[in-house]
Amino acid sequence: MEWITLILTVSIVIISFHLLFGKRSHPNAPPCIRGWIPWFGAAFEFGKAPLHFIQQARAKYGPVFTVVAAGKRLTFVTLNEDFRAFFTSKDVDFEQAVQEAVHNTASISKDCFYKTHPTCATVIKGRLTPGNTAMLSVHLCEEFNDHLENLGSEGSGQLNEIIKSVMYPAVMSNLLGRCNSPNNALTRQEFLEKFTTYDEGFEYGSQLPDMFLKQWANSKQWLLSLLRNMTIRSQETLYNENDGKTLLQHLATAISDKYLPNYGLLLLWASLANAIPITFWAIAFILANPEAYKIAMDQINAALRDQDQEKTKVTLDDLQHMPYVKWCIMEAIRLRAPGAITRKVVRPLKLQNYVIPPGDLLMLSPYWAHRNPKYFPDPEDFKPERWEKADLEKNVYLEGFVAFGGGENQCPGRWYAVMELHMFVALILYKFEFTPLDHVPKPSPLHLVGTQQPDGPCTVRYKHR
Repeated sequence: MEWITLILTVSIVIISFHLLFGKRSHPNAPPCIRGWIPWFGAAFEFGKAPLHFIQQARAKYGPVFTVVAAGKRLTFVTLNEDFRAFFTSKDVDFEQAVQEAVHNTASISKDCFYKTHPTCATVIKGRLTPGNTAMLSVHLCEEFNDHLENLGSEGSGQLNEIIKSVMYPAVMSNLLGRCNSPNNALTRQEFLEKFTTYDEGFEYGSQLPDMFLKQWANSKQWLLSLLRNMTIRSQETLYNENDGKTLLQHLATAISDKYLPNYGLLLLWASLANAIPITFWAIAFILANPEAYKIAMDQINAALRDQDQEKTKVTLDDLQHMPYVKWCIMEAIRLRAPGAITRKVVRPLKLQNYVIPPGDLLMLSPYWAHRNPKYFPDPEDFKPERWEKADLEKNVYLEGFVAFGGGENQCPGRWYAVMELHMFVALILYKFEFTPLDHVPKPSPLHLVGTQQPDGPCTVRYKHR
């Protein structure tokens, strides 16, 4: 869940490939699967289901293998013992791995990215520490309450869309400022449409020129224009001692560059694109599991007893009295983690008995790492109780859990993200009773970037308690 690490340079997920087992480029190189683009355009293996292909290739070729396609070499590492090298080795580089995708998705030049990314990452990390997250939580709770009441006393719809309608404006207000949150139904709907187009095409847009993705490119330009206006408003808006500066205002003081709106777009994408689907999965799993639902509701009701249903105050202390809800969220993150994250090999890197050459993109799949039965017994099952062994109050996760990355590029917003999801799930379940009308959908096998998306509908009926 690294805020830019999830921007992958995985061009082969969008092109149809005929995959052949080829010769190794070096005596000590990993097994190599060579790809070429068939003129007849049939979809084969990787292009058809890249998420499943990773596991199939591991079973066939071993724990380290290389895919060669569209002029790029992607070397996958699948053993936990090699993950430390992925995250901490000086022979791999994060910025070089994602620079091209950052340019394509946010129009940030190569020179600017290398110059300003360290500053940007430091600001975000510094402003989203556990201490600062606590200060943000009061305003976030107010925003969640206001937008949850807009759902009305009862209704029905797609669970994912219901969550978006509340979390989009609330999180934007919390991180970018009240003045920058869509303030009426019309502007919220327009933003929802533009951002959804941008988010759904993000993986393709990271690789293809804008001319091939006109609708996506138009949405990107619309959002960049929006962020330019947001940046101007945030610099003109005074902040008071209670609210303090917004994250966007802190970025503005640290990055005096014309690309500030572009970084704002990446910040916006990172804060919304993964939080929404994880919230969806957590709630869907809880609703589908009667035992989990009962335990979660018992803790929520005990912590929030006698609270006003419209203006429910959820403090961080209240959240500490709902550990099971947090376990449900962490289990949803485990089950629906990103398909792959990446680093670029900059010097020969030895893994197992192989030497990975400079220029390769080193790939790690949190999704499949979290299905290792050595670390997660019954890995496909939703078992929130497994997280009882973790010390989440000290941000110590289960061994083998890599959704937030590792090393110096570990997700800087992880504390905020978990708090945000914990608070939202508790609030919406406290305020509303849900009746699922569909089974929990399976994750789509088509994407590697970011949290897994549902591959089907999940309709619910809801009623205000």
